[in-house]
Amino acid sequence: MSDPNHTPPSSDIAFTPAVKAAQDARGSRALYARMEARGGFRTRITADLAHFLGEIDTAYLATANAAGQPYAQHRGGPKGFIQVLDAQTLGFADFSGNRQYVTLGNIAENPKAFLFLMDYAFGRRIKIWGELTAVEGDAGLLARLMPPGYAASAERALVMRVHAWDVNCSRHIPRKVDAAQAAAAIAAREARIVGLEAEVARLAALVAANAASGPGL
Repeated sequence: MSDPNHTPPSSDIAFTPAVKAAQDARGSRALYARMEARGGFRTRITADLAHFLGEIDTAYLATANAAGQPYAQHRGGPKGFIQVLDAQTLGFADFSGNRQYVTLGNIAENPKAFLFLMDYAFGRRIKIWGELTAVEGDAGLLARLMPPGYAASAERALVMRVHAWDVNCSRHIPRKVDAAQAAAAIAAREARIVGLEAEVARLAALVAANAASGPGL
């Protein structure tokens, strides 16, 4: 008989009985049981998560329809396009796209959603579970979520109530560098090379001039 006063760990959002059975069969159940004893996944947006979101310019958003058919799509924008609205709420502008509206249709009948965030440069990934709501006609909210100067139009705001989040291990994440950061690093190195070559040429000219003037008295 279940205890009515028992609060299930937040990790139960992912660790269903079938998942726990799979963990038990493969020897990892004890590890995650200890994590569950501490409460499971985190449920409130911390300063570390907010900082991570401020550095993210790409994300993957997953939803499913009432029949359970999954759908995932890329979401992107300037760094920090996913914003923290409060300790348990995220928001971002829904930019105009191909107008399929699969995500909108899915959350109209099943609001459960999942954000998968990758940081390839530093080998980090974060998973966020919650419920997603489309907010239409709220000009103030949309103005808050629209990245300044970004050349895109927004149709609505998408607001995610966070139920749980967790940090994945960094194993098997390929290291990739942002193109703009790589270009800046290359430009800085090239400028440094040009400066060093100019210095070498100056010193060579100085040596040549000294040699031409003959030995000193």
